[in-house]
Amino acid sequence: MTEFAGGALTGVTVLDLTRVWAGPLATRILGDLGADVIKIEAIWSRGPQAVPEADVRVSGRYPGNLAGTRPWNREGMFNKLNRNKRSLTLQLDTPEGKALFERLVVEADVVIENYTPRVMPQLGLGYERLRELNPAIVYLAMPGYGWTGPSRDFAALGTTLEPEAGLSSLMGYRDTGPYKSGVAWADPVAAMHGAAAVLIGIIDREAHPQRLGQAIELAQLEGMICFIGPRVMDVQLHAPAREGPGNRHPYYAPQGCYPCAGDDRWLAITVTSDAEWVALCRLAGFDQWLAYLTLDQRLTRHDEIDAIVATWTVTQLRDDIEILLQDHGVAACSVNDARDIVENAHLVSRHFFAEIEHPEAGRHRFPGLPIQISATPAAYRRPAPGLGEHNREILVGLLGLTDDDLARLTETKVIAEAPPN
Repeated sequence: MTEFAGGALTGVTVLDLTRVWAGPLATRILGDLGADVIKIEAIWSRGPQAVPEADVRVSGRYPGNLAGTRPWNREGMFNKLNRNKRSLTLQLDTPEGKALFERLVVEADVVIENYTPRVMPQLGLGYERLRELNPAIVYLAMPGYGWTGPSRDFAALGTTLEPEAGLSSLMGYRDTGPYKSGVAWADPVAAMHGAAAVLIGIIDREAHPQRLGQAIELAQLEGMICFIGPRVMDVQLHAPAREGPGNRHPYYAPQGCYPCAGDDRWLAITVTSDAEWVALCRLAGFDQWLAYLTLDQRLTRHDEIDAIVATWTVTQLRDDIEILLQDHGVAACSVNDARDIVENAHLVSRHFFAEIEHPEAGRHRFPGLPIQISATPAAYRRPAPGLGEHNREILVGLLGLTDDDLARLTETKVIAEAPPN
């Protein structure tokens, strides 16, 4: 397979069958680390050829809010999650598509998918078949609920796994019901678990006397349970149920998000000791009696203290008092929106963002890889691929097909470089 110089995973080939967020992020991490990730896509996987103008505006995912003539190659979320990959379109539900995929399995190191458990066996591509083709294959499945149990075939989205894992019960203000976050947290959590699982599978295979691979099951629901550890402990200790915490902490006070000068500017502050509280009171110029309040008193009078702190913060520039408080040992962090993050001086100075030029979507700044390896650093070698961009490169260059073979596969819609009408 194609090798790339420098990356820690140079020489490792990954067949990526994943979609949406969890799986593509896991494989992007592997690609950033040097793996040759071949994204296997159905010809319809990126949506229709034409996108209604209203959908373009509402989604905000197309550069300049313009779909362009080939919108399937310009969609922002796909391009963010699929850099460092090659695209091969294959209809796995056709005999030809399945046969070509099986030939790729023979050459590959890893297969990753995030389907429901029934999909791969129905295609005749379950782990037993993959292992028959390539005993060294490391197979990662990322079902929402796992391969077994009453819920195994349930459809799963990050937005539904979050409340099902109990995380939503921890969010919400004291006088409201549960809240759900604005993002699908289960997806990036599963992605991190998935990338780690693949690395463990590869290491274990290399240590095996016969270099045998194995199947890895990653239930996304179970990956979320670590976020509710204190509540799980409460139940086991028969502790009474807690009310919604809002922005409060059971042991620190004050804690909250406080308004700052400007439009929708906020600062998160957590005071973890009496010394920090004294420092905050002195910096804000509060009445001296406030500084002598004990932790118990601060917890009891939290509403009153919140109002007092807010009368100070609302007159201050957020970034200025963040630095001021941090310089005096008080944990304070800006509540950043996406623009704040992209323009964050600290992240920019660390070259965290990846500036990537896409031939159809233009040049944009994307989150980089937060794993810094001194000897074999991550690299952003290529932008997200166009649909089927590497059909010829892979099918002819790797599998030895002819131009006539490609023409026949295109005619029968096993491969394509544009979605169907």
